[in-house]
Amino acid sequence: MPSLSEADKKEILELARQAVNEVVHHGRRLHAIPKSNVFEQRCGVFVTLHASRRLRGCIGMVDVREPLGACLVRCAVGAATEDPRFSPIRPEEMAELQIEVSLLTPLERIRPEQIEIGKHGLVVEQGLRRGLLLPQVAVEHHLDRERFLRETCLKAGLDPGAWKDAKIAIYGFTCEVVAETS
Repeated sequence: MPSLSEADKKEILELARQAVNEVVHHGRRLHAIPKSNVFEQRCGVFVTLHASRRLRGCIGMVDVREPLGACLVRCAVGAATEDPRFSPIRPEEMAELQIEVSLLTPLERIRPEQIEIGKHGLVVEQGLRRGLLLPQVAVEHHLDRERFLRETCLKAGLDPGAWKDAKIAIYGFTCEVVAETS
């Protein structure tokens, strides 16, 4: 996906907020999904929700089968209502809710020594187990390369040192992050 214009970024955040508003206030999925311009692109996407500077939900898709518009709505609704770590977003939280959208490049195999903190997100995979952490997670939690790998393994339900095993697939990706400002 080419770099986003300011107009693209604004449209992405507006669509994500509309999707969250619709599900939180009306209990239904947004049906009017734009299909042109940036929304016809195909890329992985994660929607992260914060309320009062605390994580309230994060859901994403790496293996995309539909255009960005549909994926964005699906992930925004999921982050607001389906993240198993949190209760669904309540209407009274909407005023303080901040939305962040991460658009992912395709996954590429990466060696541990190639990982750059702040640049790469990670996927660790073994069989049906898969864990993903966005690049901003390593920065926000002050993780070094090894700790980032360990945390991604834990997210996959694997032993924290599993990344050292040759049978483990490690993938890197980068993101273009679009976020509402307070």
